[in-house]
Amino acid sequence: MQTHLRGRDVIDFQEWTRDELDTVLDVAFELKRDRALGRPHPYLQDKVLAMLFFFASTRTRASFEAGMAQLGGHAQFIESRSTQIAHGDTAKEIGEILGRYNDGIAIRNVDWGVGNAYLREVARASRVPVLNMQCDQFHPHQALADLMTIIERFGDPRGRTATVSWACARTYSKPLSVPQSLIMLLPRFGMNVRLVHPPEFALQPEFVEQARENAHRSRVSFEALDDLDAGIRGTDVVYAKSWGAVLTTTDPAEEARLVSRYESWITDDLRLATAGDEAVYMHPLPAERGVEVTDGVIDGPRSVVYDQAENRLHGQKAVMALTMA
Repeated sequence: MQTHLRGRDVIDFQEWTRDELDTVLDVAFELKRDRALGRPHPYLQDKVLAMLFFFASTRTRASFEAGMAQLGGHAQFIESRSTQIAHGDTAKEIGEILGRYNDGIAIRNVDWGVGNAYLREVARASRVPVLNMQCDQFHPHQALADLMTIIERFGDPRGRTATVSWACARTYSKPLSVPQSLIMLLPRFGMNVRLVHPPEFALQPEFVEQARENAHRSRVSFEALDDLDAGIRGTDVVYAKSWGAVLTTTDPAEEARLVSRYESWITDDLRLATAGDEAVYMHPLPAERGVEVTDGVIDGPRSVVYDQAENRLHGQKAVMALTMA
């Protein structure tokens, strides 16, 4: 167990060692037991987390707010449009000022080509840890919750296979952050990874290469496929969700035309039946029902989407307790 995590930023877990991540997992599962048993754990009494949102949220806001309250502290919700950011507050000023008012700063900024750079600029100016509630490149706390859920379902994840696949969705161009965090994190815990997507919906190549390197170091496999059926066949985890074609086009109309070519990329009962006998379906939510996934799958016995959502709470509490106490 590592004991030197106070003050650490969480922008991308690739920047954390395996020992440090094991510590987060140990604390997360212990805090989950404490909550189940009704044991108080006010490790952040009188601490305040600033939560700055540039994008809508359900699970992220609710889980960070609840987590801070359960740890004895307070979460300060700040919606960017209600601030003076549009009138001149810079990222440096946000880091300097909120870092003096609060004990941690959590930020969600998923604007393509902007979000991650903004978080890092705030972090450089802040005297307190900066936590990534999702940017355009990474969603570390979602990946942490997903890993917790896989461990709960399978025990030791080593040797298991996870399929991280694109799925059709019509509402808006979703960030690349969830699949990119997943493909880099899961191989570090001994999982084989299949990355599946149509050619036009590629992830950022530097993070795909990092995922390959992580797999090589862990002596597991990393495959890139463009066939959803092949990707699901025999796998243990079907993690199929939409993301945008931002590396192909920035024109929403053109992206909509691309999406329409792949309307068959939906996880249904027939496809899920070809996965492994113990396979689970995962999605970070919200899902486009009837487009990304059928009701029969997401509401079915193999779905663990609500376990994932719950584990957002426990994983984030562990991160906050370790970095802000």
